[in-house]
Amino acid sequence: MTRPLLLLPLPAMQFVGLAGGWWNEINESTQWQDGIFYTLSGAFALVSLIALIQLIRIELRVPEYGWTTQKVFHLMNFIVNGVRALVFGFHMHVFGLHPKVLTLLSLDLPGLLFFSTYTLLVLFWAEIYHQARSLPTDKLRVFYISINAIIYCIQAVIWVYLWVNDNNVVELIGKIFIAVVSIIAALGFLLYGGRLFFMLRRFPIESKGRRKKLHEVGSVTAICFTCFLIRCFVVLLSAFDADASLDVLDHPVLNLIYYTLVEILPSALVLYILRKLPPKRVSAQYHPIR
Repeated sequence: MTRPLLLLPLPAMQFVGLAGGWWNEINESTQWQDGIFYTLSGAFALVSLIALIQLIRIELRVPEYGWTTQKVFHLMNFIVNGVRALVFGFHMHVFGLHPKVLTLLSLDLPGLLFFSTYTLLVLFWAEIYHQARSLPTDKLRVFYISINAIIYCIQAVIWVYLWVNDNNVVELIGKIFIAVVSIIAALGFLLYGGRLFFMLRRFPIESKGRRKKLHEVGSVTAICFTCFLIRCFVVLLSAFDADASLDVLDHPVLNLIYYTLVEILPSALVLYILRKLPPKRVSAQYHPIR
């Protein structure tokens, strides 16, 4: 008896070919490109709106304390995700910009702002840790601002050079630089998030609030460390493999996976974990930015 054709096993190479054909078909389809990039735009807009709502709720709760670390964090989340929403909402124009450095600037600048936004949490934890250890904290903010200033200056030099001379080697250096920035952020979370987590574990957990703080620090550290590590790996891969490039219009699936894993999902999770409003009274862990 002859077996039905559909039940015959497909050779491995044929299966790979079908999978590759599916991937290429989606990437080359204008409809799929528009659908995926508009989906990314909508997701970023939603996260941006959530951050704005949370910022407004905090301001209504404690308007008298000025710009605290918590308020600045939510404001920067609103800006970063809002810019991403605009970039992917106008993806046809962004990926077609000339010279190419304008496309790189549109995609990389929000990534640097994302770095500044989430390393603000590292700064906040570092201040708490140093205060608990009776260590000086006056230089921590200077260090945070200096690191960010150096990173933006180096990136600006790379963009200007690419504007004047579109050089593949310099573009490669720019991607490696973004990967280095990402690994710095990951190590920062590992260092101070880990220190604060283990310091909290050594204290007796006698209250529900202490348990929540331990869970908060541990969860945010794991999420942010993972997302910056993934960013580092993918950016390095795209630097040496043109098929993994994120800077082109015809890689929408890769962009969807990448930005969901390294920005949308981490931002949504962190905003959810840090959703608790500050107390109306002054808290020792609620520092205004001067």
